[in-house]
Amino acid sequence: MPKTKQKILVVDDEPQIVRVLKAYLEKAEFQVISAMDGKSALASFSTEQPDFVILDLNLPGLDGLEICRAIRDESDTPILMLTSRSEEADRIVGLELGADDYIVKPFSPREIVVRVKTILRRVRNDGSSSRFIRAGKLEIDIAEHSISLAGNLIDLTPTEFDLLVFMARQPRRVFSRQQLLESVSDGNFDVYDRTVDTHIKNLRLKLEPDPKNPLYIHTVFGLGYKFEASTDETHQS
Repeated sequence: MPKTKQKILVVDDEPQIVRVLKAYLEKAEFQVISAMDGKSALASFSTEQPDFVILDLNLPGLDGLEICRAIRDESDTPILMLTSRSEEADRIVGLELGADDYIVKPFSPREIVVRVKTILRRVRNDGSSSRFIRAGKLEIDIAEHSISLAGNLIDLTPTEFDLLVFMARQPRRVFSRQQLLESVSDGNFDVYDRTVDTHIKNLRLKLEPDPKNPLYIHTVFGLGYKFEASTDETHQS
């Protein structure tokens, strides 16, 4: 039986960009659907249920940030944002809304394919032999790609999940922002420190009873971040 192709939704109002991305992604064995405005994008997302979304921020009608927010309200499907160099503030907002990554225009379509494969690979596979990580009231089920806190499921984006697992596997070790960036990007592109800060902020808002006094994700000033369960030891099984 032929292998089912993963489905990518490309949302951009520039026909040439859509055509080029479609050609490169299809060559990489993905199925591609497209939309050129926000309303069509949300309709396509609902009916097609893609495995991945490539989303331009600057769209007519509903903009990319509104679409990102709407998708995150119902799904943790990976989102890669397309932005211009003048949209740094929007990139931060997009990451805060739950986008997994961004790429700045103009870009190489080959790099887009690499980004898509990297993020999907992180979502699909995990090389650790440990399935569970438990720390205090927090439990991470790596095989099921799920997080629970005091028995309640917590929704994380793929990038948030991978950052948390990366730190939790080595509790008390301090990681620089660059190390954390490389852990979720394979070092294939240049990003900036505030990307990690934004993802850490999102994780604290979701996991910490008091984000300003975190139990799990601690800032080590001048160095980076570490995972440490203040209320219990961290166990892997």
